[in-house]
Amino acid sequence: MPVTFARGALTTSEERELGEKFISYVKKRFELVEEPSVVNYVNRVGQRILDECDSPPFDFHFYVVKEDVYNAFAGPAGHVFIYSGLLVAMDSEDELAGILAHEIGHVVGRHISQQIEQSKKIGLATLAGVVAGVFLGGSPAASSAITTGSIAAGQSLSLKYSREHEVEADQMGIKYVTDAGYDGTALITVLEKIRQKQWFGSKEIPSYLSTHPAVEARLMYLDTWMQVHKDAQAADSASRLSDFQKVRTKLISLCVDPSMAHNMFDAVLRKDEQNALGHYGKGLVFREEGKNAAALDSLRHALELRPLDPDILRDLGKVYFAMGDYAQAINALKNALAVSSRDVEGRFMLGRAYLQAGDLEAARSTLAKLIESEPNYVPARYHLGEVFGKLGNLPEAHYQLGLYYKEKGPRETAVFHLRRAMNLFTQNAARREEIRGILNELPGEEDQPEARKRHWVPQAKGLFNPLRPTTQGN
Repeated sequence: MPVTFARGALTTSEERELGEKFISYVKKRFELVEEPSVVNYVNRVGQRILDECDSPPFDFHFYVVKEDVYNAFAGPAGHVFIYSGLLVAMDSEDELAGILAHEIGHVVGRHISQQIEQSKKIGLATLAGVVAGVFLGGSPAASSAITTGSIAAGQSLSLKYSREHEVEADQMGIKYVTDAGYDGTALITVLEKIRQKQWFGSKEIPSYLSTHPAVEARLMYLDTWMQVHKDAQAADSASRLSDFQKVRTKLISLCVDPSMAHNMFDAVLRKDEQNALGHYGKGLVFREEGKNAAALDSLRHALELRPLDPDILRDLGKVYFAMGDYAQAINALKNALAVSSRDVEGRFMLGRAYLQAGDLEAARSTLAKLIESEPNYVPARYHLGEVFGKLGNLPEAHYQLGLYYKEKGPRETAVFHLRRAMNLFTQNAARREEIRGILNELPGEEDQPEARKRHWVPQAKGLFNPLRPTTQGN
């Protein structure tokens, strides 16, 4: 339904609704990095910056787009994106913080809403497509299809930030980032990297420059600001650098071509053969290639250099899991959690290892505790549903699977499991009412993310029936 926007800008409620439509476009058409250690890290840096922001207008969410592009942008209503290519090009957490703080400045300054023409009448879904087409320029085919479809509907829109918007976002961002204890000069460093990408070895202008103009003027302004506010600069701490380098290593293994990734880590090891992150990175790339024996050797070497590193232990456990050595996987994962008890992915993998080893009660307890502490960690619900199915607890099995498919799609599979659960919870009126409410709130099928992988839901000794072909939990 067409919406008449507020005078001169979207209201916060209108922008929030636009944001929901926008993120639906993004999830359907672009691949986001879902590795918990990467996503949680970027969100942690973003939230640290937001702690210095008085009364932000929206709840913020931070995402990493899996694409080798120098780009970052703030979508409507606090959805902030950074591309893997830009993150890999960075050298410190301070650089990441600088870019995120700038994008937060755009959101707090309501710059997107101000770009909407006064008295513009356009459906929110159409407008979300236009916004996605403008900002997601890193993938030309997909963004062009979105924009073309939106213009065909009779609307076009320019969302290139003005110089005034850029200066205001810089002013707000540099204050946030220095107040949070980061080195403000790092924003200058990363902007120079983006500018150099345009000048050297690039056939196209970096996507960031197409929506964030006047980089030359901004660099001069930021340099002047930092000279005046020298006391605000912060030195990079060793622990923060280590966290960043570890996440960057993980991102390279996930997003860079394997041969190129190997070359990058080989170059590190040629300089220092005792570099633990070099061996860690090699191990992660081998794992992505399915070369588990080689991955095991590299990760063991990394662990020798950094004993009791929880990330290396967790990924070692994942390799043992992939090799079917569940006893070793459980041992490595338990050791990782002993060092870092809040490691969501480590606890998730431990639950899966218990399940594969046949210790159903340990699997149930581990996954249930994970969901209790992290209810939005959806993949755990799939495997908890599998555990309950094997234990013969069909009401809980269908309930957990229903909640999983509610988030992951397809919609009809979520409805199937939730209705089965509601029919089976004959003695639990509260749970039945909860499920009825969830079913009533399920969005239409056109709003659902596209399913990615298909398989048969596992059955438990003939009891977990009848189930349909559905999508696999990660």
